[in-house]
Amino acid sequence: MTQVPTKNKAQTKADVVTFGCRLNTYESEVMKNHAEKAGLMDTVIFNTCAVTAEATRQARQSIRRTRKERPDAKIIVTGCAAQVNPESFAKMAEVDQVMGNEEKLHADSYRDFGIADSEKLLVNDIMAVKETANHLIEGYQERTRAFVQVQNGCDHRCTFCIIPYGRGNSRSVPIGEVVTQVQRLVDNGYLEVILTGVDITSYGPDLPGKPSLGVLCQKILKLVPGLQRLRLSSIDSIEADEALFQVITQEKRLMPHLHLSLQSGDNMILKRMKRRHSREDSIEFCRRVRAARPDVVFGADIIAGFPTETEEMFENSLKLVDECDLTYLHVFPYSAREGTPAAKMPPVAKEVRKARAARLRARGQEKFDAYMRDQIGKLVSILVEKPDGDGKAVIGHTEYFAPAKITALFSLDNLTSGHIAKARVTGYEQGILISELAD
Repeated sequence: MTQVPTKNKAQTKADVVTFGCRLNTYESEVMKNHAEKAGLMDTVIFNTCAVTAEATRQARQSIRRTRKERPDAKIIVTGCAAQVNPESFAKMAEVDQVMGNEEKLHADSYRDFGIADSEKLLVNDIMAVKETANHLIEGYQERTRAFVQVQNGCDHRCTFCIIPYGRGNSRSVPIGEVVTQVQRLVDNGYLEVILTGVDITSYGPDLPGKPSLGVLCQKILKLVPGLQRLRLSSIDSIEADEALFQVITQEKRLMPHLHLSLQSGDNMILKRMKRRHSREDSIEFCRRVRAARPDVVFGADIIAGFPTETEEMFENSLKLVDECDLTYLHVFPYSAREGTPAAKMPPVAKEVRKARAARLRARGQEKFDAYMRDQIGKLVSILVEKPDGDGKAVIGHTEYFAPAKITALFSLDNLTSGHIAKARVTGYEQGILISELAD
């Protein structure tokens, strides 16, 4: 998701344009704080993503468009795409400086840029980074839920993925620092926090005592009683230990929506991806969680058209949507990333990849629609995000992360952003639940 600054906006402070994942959203807030404290004026910082070639293309396009609209602005480019291929961005005439993923989080990077001419390339070896520091954030502009980084980097080397070369090896934020950040956000009025990172289920082995993600969640929920809703970003279910399973199934403040990094439903493709789970592992994890907490809903990442994928192999991914009863699908047509082993494998034709992705998305939409219709008549808890239309409705998400609207015949002024409201679902229209305040 990106937010591009417009040329009509009063340019007084630095703008941050964010591409990609929730971790980038968190880091963009850190960068914005550093830039403001450094006094950067009329500056645009692009926090890029490298997960697909399309993401990198979109970043370049946005940089060029911004330069045309704001010819006098300073442009800084950072993020995973800049870390992986810094020279390509440095060659762009529109760019004033390229920062690495580690450098972008240091206040000195912005102070130096603000007071003197800096090197155009400020990118070091990300693999040499051994620790991930926690950055205390007071809140998020125009957001009702907060992201907290608990981990960065990845020790795995999936054959399709370039991200470890943009993020480095896995490293964890100590439990005490995470708890302090969550408490600060709760003190500032946030009722929902999402734990984020590159591979959050790998949390802890590099810390004293080797605590797991499950232990971290237990500590947060115990030590921050004012936190009403805790969410996890994408998890790798094969890394889920018993502590995490207990949190998922027994802690009601851990929201019943899990997003799984599945990638494929075929065992041969999973092997060629160098994933560490089988289709049977995914099915069993979903079955076991649902047996203990029946209301949990699952989302998943799935890649369509991975190299060597046959129609039969693709059908196994389609079947997995039903076998795991997935509600939210995030589908990627395979995108070759230079420097990855998969890029050297026999490719599937581009039009086949696109067609398979479309079929997966269509099946995902059917599952989503069926789930949403099944919510009619049920009581839900909605985190209010913003007003809708004429003030007779507000929009938010349920505990299951379903988009929802609360409507009323009279004013909803008391339902401000960040408020959690109990509502009864009365309908489903155009991808969103319709509800009324519950008695």
